[in-house]
Amino acid sequence: MRELTYYVGVTLDGFIAGPDDEVDFFPVTAAFADALGTELPDIQPAHVRAARGGASAAVTRFDTVVMGRRTYEPALQVGITDPYSQLRTVVFSRSLDDPGEANVEIVRTDPVARVRALKAEPGLGIYLAGGAGLAGVLLDEIDRLIVKKYPTIAGSGIPMASHPFAPTQFRLDEVRSFDNGCVVLEYSRQR
Repeated sequence: MRELTYYVGVTLDGFIAGPDDEVDFFPVTAAFADALGTELPDIQPAHVRAARGGASAAVTRFDTVVMGRRTYEPALQVGITDPYSQLRTVVFSRSLDDPGEANVEIVRTDPVARVRALKAEPGLGIYLAGGAGLAGVLLDEIDRLIVKKYPTIAGSGIPMASHPFAPTQFRLDEVRSFDNGCVVLEYSRQR
């Protein structure tokens, strides 16, 4: 069965963005971006892959990305209808129109049922790009976490997952630190 991996950047106090979706305060250095781009090229947006010279590189870890409307909309606002063209893209939204891309599926029904169906299909892993609402709905389906913990306190903003109180255990598998003070933590689900 395929695994669902939530890959996300988060502040020390648990926010993935500011109250108005700000993310420009996360400290990113060239070395950090290069390291993550090299380790996880599958989940780089298509324009980033192209800039790195890997636009046509085969995917090796993930072949599907799932996201909510608010995660997809920034690409739409700049005219990009298929931001992860190397991956099958599933967007959960009751309000978005179909963008007319063969590679992009708009799902208006239950995210849990659709993700379970995706997990049952053959293929590589599934990347959960966000956001907090979708991560909260899919919490029971998340098998792995890759958390970029930035050395920043935001004070308020959008949490890592919007979910009722329900402690959920993950096992720490790996820790790496980078030149920008970020620590990347990889976890697997404790079932």
